[in-house]
Amino acid sequence: MVIKKDILSEAFEAAKKVIDGCITPNGLFASGGTNGYNAVWSRDSMISMIGASTQKNLEFKEVFRQSIITLAENQGKTGQIPNCVDKWSDRRPHVDFKTIDSTLWFIIGNYIFKERYNDDSLLKKYKVNLEKAFFWLECQDSGEMGMLTQLPTSDWFDAFPHRYGYTINTQALYYHVLTLIKDNSSSIKLKTMVNNDKDDSLWQGKYYYSYRWKNHGQYKEIGDWFDSLGNLLAIIFDLADKDKSQKILFYIKINKINNPYPVHTIYPPIKKGSKYWQDYYMDCEAGTPNHYSNGGIWGYIGGFYILALIKLGKLKEAEQELIKLAERNLNGNFPEWTNPITKEHHGKLQAWEAGMYILAYESLKQGKVLI
Repeated sequence: MVIKKDILSEAFEAAKKVIDGCITPNGLFASGGTNGYNAVWSRDSMISMIGASTQKNLEFKEVFRQSIITLAENQGKTGQIPNCVDKWSDRRPHVDFKTIDSTLWFIIGNYIFKERYNDDSLLKKYKVNLEKAFFWLECQDSGEMGMLTQLPTSDWFDAFPHRYGYTINTQALYYHVLTLIKDNSSSIKLKTMVNNDKDDSLWQGKYYYSYRWKNHGQYKEIGDWFDSLGNLLAIIFDLADKDKSQKILFYIKINKINNPYPVHTIYPPIKKGSKYWQDYYMDCEAGTPNHYSNGGIWGYIGGFYILALIKLGKLKEAEQELIKLAERNLNGNFPEWTNPITKEHHGKLQAWEAGMYILAYESLKQGKVLI
């Protein structure tokens, strides 16, 4: 598909400059500028470089490599990959863990590195690290049913919302890991559990539940609000079939979750007094509806939305959404998040916003999902 040489290409060039500004000798920082996130996060660096690595750029390749090295060499003793390696700022040097998606994105990033550059040196060098990481993931299958379980706030929703047990975001990432390592029996089992199991299925008819856990007869612990990233990853990674994928995209469109820019993190926002409310939400921006991860717009998820549209052959819609995303990124200087009501931007020069824009742009240009 031919990309118009206007706002789309302008944002594309700007996105590459944002990645440039996040490059360090120790790996990719999560954002640039003097007040940026000056540490290496697993999910941020891997998501950013999955997009940026579509470019023939030796500096991008080297920072992708170094990000993998930094994460691998700070791996936990049981195999968990760090959430964040923070050793080069004014803060006390430390390594954070307590996440499940960091390990999942790390494994995905390693395979993408090999595919992009036809270079399996890191897969060979960190073979044992990857095996330990996968074994750690297997240990999170507390029900021995092929689905990973997690604690509250142990994925990219690190402060909000409160979800636990079987989450769609984690199952979608795990399904992709299983396909990458060609564990067919486990991937089939996981797909069956998520879509069809009578007790633990996450499919609710229109989209996937954000999470579910224990079943107590007529009482169930289910988060029935819409988790945009988890549902979009289910489409992109083939955890959802075509019919389910169409229903998810229809739900986004009819509820305007992609407006004014793609996309709101969750729908609807969680308000004080609702059954999903936790008082500790007030300790972060998510305590206010439509702020931060509580229904705010995160452009990197918008990039995944565009990929999902491309996946289903909706190229015209994908182009329209990419234009909206380009406008947001240029107006807000690649912001971390945007209020969907006021359109006020927060943060700037975010690496994964830039990386996912590059990936969406290149995928639309080629008419296929490049992940």
